[in-house]
Amino acid sequence: MRVLRALLMKEFIQMRRDRLTFAMMVVMPIIQLLLFGFAINTDVKHLSTIVFDQSLQQEGRDLLSSFQASEYFDIKYIAANYQDVTNHIEQGKAKVGIIIPPDFTESIKHGRTASVQVIVDASDSLAASTAMSTAQMIGQIKSQEILAKQMQSMGGKVLAAPYDIRIRPWYNPDFVSAFYMVPGILGIVLTMTMVMITSMAIVRERERGTLEQLIVTPMKSHELMLGKIIPYIFVGYVQATLALMVGILVFDLPLRGSLGLLYGLTSLFIIASLTLGVLISTVAKTQMQAMQMSFFVFLPSVLLSGFMFPREAMPSFFYLLGNVLPLTFYLEIIRGIILKGIGINFLWSQTLALIVFIFATLIISIIKFQKKIA
Repeated sequence: MRVLRALLMKEFIQMRRDRLTFAMMVVMPIIQLLLFGFAINTDVKHLSTIVFDQSLQQEGRDLLSSFQASEYFDIKYIAANYQDVTNHIEQGKAKVGIIIPPDFTESIKHGRTASVQVIVDASDSLAASTAMSTAQMIGQIKSQEILAKQMQSMGGKVLAAPYDIRIRPWYNPDFVSAFYMVPGILGIVLTMTMVMITSMAIVRERERGTLEQLIVTPMKSHELMLGKIIPYIFVGYVQATLALMVGILVFDLPLRGSLGLLYGLTSLFIIASLTLGVLISTVAKTQMQAMQMSFFVFLPSVLLSGFMFPREAMPSFFYLLGNVLPLTFYLEIIRGIILKGIGINFLWSQTLALIVFIFATLIISIIKFQKKIA
């Protein structure tokens, strides 16, 4: 027992000295609980909505107020024409478009059914299903309210339903889950492998004793970083190619946009994931720490990027936290190119975000590596 007690004391002392690992052991469960508790929410509300109201009458405003009051639709944009609606939905700024025709008020006043078109971005099947069912329910409730008033004034005469909510799901009208999940899985695979591989690159050199040999060579810090990154770019290309081939051949994944643009922007995402891994490797002291920190990055990437759960359902803090992750922007890019067929004119903000992330993480990695050498 004395030997066992001494061994236990030694392990606890070593655990206390390894402060980074101890902090990861304590902090990671708390972060996981917060992420799972707050970020995971399948009740999708506050969908960004654009409205093209051609009637400009009180009846149209009443219907839009009902959409807004449901808390499922946030009217953020007012369109001047139909093209504005299309552009906002293609860019991902709006998930829903509501179009009220010019004769909307006249149809209601004359007892005819007034049609309202609701366009839904169905590339996100969960958010689209919520939007479609809620829009239909709002139309039915408003129709019943108007019918009750009209029947009282007309002696119980049966009239046509005032509202006809016509849903138009775009990009994935059949709600094929593979069309939404396969591009996301590609991003997850690249994140997991690229970050984990490079996060242990410099740490492995340090543990083997070969880092000192690299330092004494006439090689600058940024050259060492690039040497750790560039070989894995080709590995990322191979993974992306294989994933796309499986998606197209097995799951009939449509490719409506430019394949060249997809590969070009995928390369930015691969580099962003690699620079993030290199940054982790400059902080971690052991390969175990590097692996733990990689998982610490991987979990928020899965939960906060929009891979599994719509970001619109997340609290504001976690929504903003998702904007720090490169996977968030890449999912918008790959789903936009594959499902929507959009070009760089609609994806420039996501592209710029990846470029900024690459430079920021690479610069911080070089600075931290130079401090460790000193």
